[in-house]
Amino acid sequence: MKTLHKYLGMAALAVGSLIACNPLQLDEIIDPNNPSVESVSNNASREQIQFLLTGLEFRHRGYVTNVSQAWNAFGRETWYLNGSDPRFQTDWLGQAGRTPDRAYFGFGATGGGSWASPYQAIKQADVLIAAAQNASTLSATDRSAIAGFAKTIKGYQFMIPANFVYQNGIRIDVADPLNPGPFVTYEAALDHIKTVLDEGDQDLSSAGGGNFPLRLTPGFASFNTNAALRQVNRAVAARLNAYRKDWQGVLTALQGSFMDLNGNLNAGPAHPFGAPPDAFNPLYYVPNALVTTMIVVHPSVIRDATPGDLRVANKMLERTAPPVTVSTDAGTLEGRYQDKRWASNTSPIPFIRNEELILLKAEAHANLGQTTEAVQAIDIIRNAAGIGPYTGATTQDALINEILYQRRYSLWAEPWGHRWIDARRYNKLNEIDVSFDGGTVFTQFPHPQSELNWDSYIGN
Repeated sequence: MKTLHKYLGMAALAVGSLIACNPLQLDEIIDPNNPSVESVSNNASREQIQFLLTGLEFRHRGYVTNVSQAWNAFGRETWYLNGSDPRFQTDWLGQAGRTPDRAYFGFGATGGGSWASPYQAIKQADVLIAAAQNASTLSATDRSAIAGFAKTIKGYQFMIPANFVYQNGIRIDVADPLNPGPFVTYEAALDHIKTVLDEGDQDLSSAGGGNFPLRLTPGFASFNTNAALRQVNRAVAARLNAYRKDWQGVLTALQGSFMDLNGNLNAGPAHPFGAPPDAFNPLYYVPNALVTTMIVVHPSVIRDATPGDLRVANKMLERTAPPVTVSTDAGTLEGRYQDKRWASNTSPIPFIRNEELILLKAEAHANLGQTTEAVQAIDIIRNAAGIGPYTGATTQDALINEILYQRRYSLWAEPWGHRWIDARRYNKLNEIDVSFDGGTVFTQFPHPQSELNWDSYIGN
């Protein structure tokens, strides 16, 4: 945790000012180029709070590149073929018996987007909440709305390291980054995240249903009221409750979410991207580009698809250019299909969508033995994909297998690694096909070495 940034936000803030009684006496400028925690912790201006909020949205998308490239490779939704460095294949795919260690390749010294970036977002949320609570420029309802938004993002971000290290556990007490709390179990972490999200929901409720008091990026264009942000909060809570196996909790959360059984399956909040000085969409690749580095569709996804599935046609481009190929210990890996979801390199990337919520509804009903409701939700997804209603067996196992299959295509390659987590949730990791790359499927990752070094440093 020692890598957590002390200086937060998207832009420079002027923190020096003249003292009225003595024009030569200046406030101490801790950092002339960045806002320090101290400069916003006591009666921050509305503009400073806005900078912190925008900074939180920036931090919120920090996981996308690493999680999309790595976790989707773990679940064999994609391969990240990299002609410059074979370790993206050999190490991430577990070839030749490779297993994760505390300095595993591709996650940076502290875990990159799978570990450090989420904690940076969590700390940014904490600073935003504290600054808003101490700002006289904000009303009580403004403070509640900002706290609710920050806790929603905080809950979402906690789920990333929790699912990365899984049963190895995460830290949930990071209020003091120089003295973080102990690691807690996966189950305890999920319970803590539920508390954070529920508090965020209560804060947004207390703020009323009006417009959110500050500017949000276009990723929240359809969710810029307190009431709409509550729906996002409950959508995230529904995903969390599925991991907690609280199936009634999933359905309850969905009732307060933006789930719409008759609505646009792609509706939902997104991470925005743009031209410099912003960052480009990291998942966009020029169609048929002659490159040796690209995220490609795993061959099993094409092989196992239902004939006529519109999700394959809409999301996956069969290259007319030569395949993307790399050489590995297990032979040549070849990508004949690439991602075609993004219209351009500035397209936003959704982080939770209506389609996932409908599938969560189906999963909850199936686990509760409510067959009719489960099939109805499944059929919404199947009909939208152009493959017709479900006609298979209606035992619980059969329905779960069908739902996991639909999730594989509906949520393909989204920045979360759904298939890897889904297979682990249902003890089906051994069903992920590794025959194309001769690798293994990892269950979880150890804590980064620097995280344990920090404990040793504190102990001394």
